Amino acid sequence: MDTLLLARLQFATTTSIHFLFVVVTLGLVTLLVGMQTAWVLTGNPKWERLTRYWGQLYVINYVLGIATGIVMEFQFGLNWSGLSRYVGNVFGAPLAIETLVAFFLESTFLGMWIFGWHRLRKGVHLALLWGVALTAYASAFWIMVANSWLQNPVGYEVRDGIAHLTDFGALLTNPSLGMAFGHVVSAALLVGGMLMAAVSAWHLIRRTPDFLLFRTSLRIGLVTAALAITLVQGFGFAQFGAVGSVQPTKFGQGPEAQALVAEWTARFGPGDYAPPVLANVGLGFMILIGLALGCVWLLLPLLFRDWIIRLRFPLWLTLLALPLPFVAVILGWIAREVGRQPWVAYGLLPTEQAVSPVGAPVMLTSLIGFSLLLGTLAVTNWVLLARHAARGAADPALGRPPAPSSEPARPEPALF
Repeated sequence: MDTLLLARLQFATTTSIHFLFVVVTLGLVTLLVGMQTAWVLTGNPKWERLTRYWGQLYVINYVLGIATGIVMEFQFGLNWSGLSRYVGNVFGAPLAIETLVAFFLESTFLGMWIFGWHRLRKGVHLALLWGVALTAYASAFWIMVANSWLQNPVGYEVRDGIAHLTDFGALLTNPSLGMAFGHVVSAALLVGGMLMAAVSAWHLIRRTPDFLLFRTSLRIGLVTAALAITLVQGFGFAQFGAVGSVQPTKFGQGPEAQALVAEWTARFGPGDYAPPVLANVGLGFMILIGLALGCVWLLLPLLFRDWIIRLRFPLWLTLLALPLPFVAVILGWIAREVGRQPWVAYGLLPTEQAVSPVGAPVMLTSLIGFSLLLGTLAVTNWVLLARHAARGAADPALGRPPAPSSEPARPEPALF
């Protein structure tokens, strides 16, 4: 079996599963910030209950998502030593910044937020959640900086067969970055909004006692999803111009693409420099799903009349639409990453030169092992999310006041 194919399958498996955790985390934390801010400003206990309920789901997804991220780092080091050796001086800079932001700042803020309930002042506790959200967005930004450099290498020079960073500012102004980052962020908001709306719809279908509470979260989720799908479509279609200018071979074989292929043939030898058909297939289905999700605007009448909310049909539509944004983000990732082939760094480093010199049996073993581990983490995550979501918002464990101690107070020992 081909080692390169196995390495690419392993990369696709680890990054796509991890990406599902990322979009849920990024989407939910934005909604949490809004709900806790409303609680601090208004003092309405409804917002506290909503923050605790959705915050508990967010924490579950975050913790297991960190585990999938660690697995992804392992497969990078094991399978793509050629990438690290050739472009590590450039590609590693934004990844190092992202690691400091995500694994130090974000996790520190989150830990203090989790254990700071009823121990910190409301304003300080809210500031911690704002810190979690801002560092989450910063983490996503630096990941996209690194990914955009692979899509369109800029600000570097090759010395002694190794790429060296010469212009850090060029990484931040990469034409492949801006619209892609906006597309990813809006897709995460779409996922978070649809998840909140779907879980709320499920509770309303079951006629749980907290009707008013889940009516509120249903409205928040639907409004977020409706606004986000508009941004997703806008940033998505706007990328065609930017991608066409920096990756002429991605979506067609025009004169620019043919000239680029001739240049590559002279530098790297003859070969197939057209991206696989899978990239365009993923792109096509992603566009169809994105257009279908635009119909979420038709569900907005649920915001205005309780009798419409009590109808099961629109609630069932909301619930059944939940998988669509998750499928769309995976298809979008396939279109972006597979469309770059046969390059790891577009026009600079062929994929076959980036893979580690590992035998096919070893690569197959790691593929099976990582896939089973990540699959277990994903299933565990969704089981825990479903279980805690089904319990309702009566008394979530997150933010629960400490129980008063039944033991009598012990006298302080005398010092003299």
